Amino acid sequence: MQVTEKTWGKLIEVDVLIMGTGAAGMGAALRAAGLGADVLMAGKGRLESSGCLGGGNDHYMCVLNTDAPFDTRQDFIEFYLKSTLGYTPGMLGEWFDALEPCLRILEEVGTEFRKNPDGSYYRSVGFGQPGAWWLHIANGQSIKRALAKKIRKAGVSVLDHFQITRLYRDGDRFSGCVGFNVLTGEVSAIRCRTGVMALGFQAVRATNNSTHNPYNVWFSPYNTGSYFVLPFDIGAAVMNVDIYNRATLLPKGWGAPGMNGINNMGGHELNALGERFMGKYDPMMENGKRRNQVAGTVQEQVEGNGPPFYMDMRHFKPEDADYLQNVLMPADKATYGDYRQARGIDFKKAPLEVEVSELSLAGFLHTDDRLETPVRGLYAACNFNTFSGSMSGGYASGRYAAETAHEAPMGQLDEADILAEKARILGPMQVGAQGAMSYDEFEEPIRQVMDYYAKFRRNMPGMELALDKLALIETYENRVRAENLHDLMRTHEAFELLQMCRLHLLACLQRRETGRGMYHLADYPALDPKLGKALVMRKVDNEVRYGWGVLPD
Repeated sequence: MQVTEKTWGKLIEVDVLIMGTGAAGMGAALRAAGLGADVLMAGKGRLESSGCLGGGNDHYMCVLNTDAPFDTRQDFIEFYLKSTLGYTPGMLGEWFDALEPCLRILEEVGTEFRKNPDGSYYRSVGFGQPGAWWLHIANGQSIKRALAKKIRKAGVSVLDHFQITRLYRDGDRFSGCVGFNVLTGEVSAIRCRTGVMALGFQAVRATNNSTHNPYNVWFSPYNTGSYFVLPFDIGAAVMNVDIYNRATLLPKGWGAPGMNGINNMGGHELNALGERFMGKYDPMMENGKRRNQVAGTVQEQVEGNGPPFYMDMRHFKPEDADYLQNVLMPADKATYGDYRQARGIDFKKAPLEVEVSELSLAGFLHTDDRLETPVRGLYAACNFNTFSGSMSGGYASGRYAAETAHEAPMGQLDEADILAEKARILGPMQVGAQGAMSYDEFEEPIRQVMDYYAKFRRNMPGMELALDKLALIETYENRVRAENLHDLMRTHEAFELLQMCRLHLLACLQRRETGRGMYHLADYPALDPKLGKALVMRKVDNEVRYGWGVLPD
């Protein structure tokens, strides 16, 4: 890595730039560095605690190619080809091939996986999958720090506390980015030969849960859509942002769900009438697809059968209830014990009250089988879900980014563009107090619009009106005032969030059916077999274009 001081800040040159320091970025960094590439990771948190994994994790999904039922490469590929639009066997093969190497890395850094008495992995079935693919983690809160130590020892350069605000391309190739240090305000530009986009595949501050606290949410609240909107602005394509929205059940008023352990260990969901109802929505009951559990719970609420809703574990063996309550649940969020004590929760004595979470917005970047986007040299690390998918997607994309970087030219950045972006970044610090608003006064109306017009129950006219409302909110961007660097970081997150909501609504207006996403369309309540394709969106000549299963020209 080479650093040059400029009048406007720092110019950094590196072979492989990894944008994001969560699980996906870590997988990419370890793989690329292992192939001899000069690697820089950049993210707005600190490597040791950033991203969703920074809060902990209780499960790692891994198909091990054993003689157990449904435990082969083909089983894995067939399941995801059927359950998720837009994947190809080649992409899924990359995911599968990275599963075991990433598992070995996790074991190497001291991750404690629950074992059976014979020493084999304790594994369970979850979320509608055909086999016992889920490994249980006992010390999930320490994984991030352990991986960070390995990465720093590997010689990977790390730019902590760096918020990336804009990407650039040189011709048809990715050339780098500009951003700023959220603690010092220093602006830097990074030139590279190849890049890996690993900024997190969900925007979780788009809607509210019952707490109306946008930082008490399922995934990292600092992911606000940059994984999608930044590449989209330079010609990369996004797909499934209409249907790959995510939600889960949460312990009432609690941001971390723990539903993987609760469901796959045998928890029963009850409505307010004491009925176990999930059989109406999924043949695998609570252990079926997450979408079906959320949609079923919402439907029960529409019919007046709740809230409250509960997860009942009173039938568990004492040792299983203790393991779930004291090992798995705290692995997702360290303060679960405080929550449990304050609420007097005991899984063996009473059911746990739960609620439907916020609805987060997600999707994928459109790539080829090597995970390369239409912008040459830019690779996607967050196209596979869960901790396992994130780290594995990073591991796979890091390989191709490193191999390509050996022959790719160094990207070029225009100094005039850098200066313009610096002015845009720091602009909110220059806004006067008269008539100004704070970042949260700008951002909260976005959630109000999405909650009211575009949450679990919606229609086409409502989404069109939501777009109009978001356009109105956007006109207030130049009035948002940042009084300090923390405000400045939040302000740019809010600007990204608005654009992510806009992409989601534009895509949803193209898909006139119900049943693939977590939302129900009143005016199109049935599944349309003709729409069984991924919707791909791309900006061409400053116009949004759409393709069903194909990259739009």
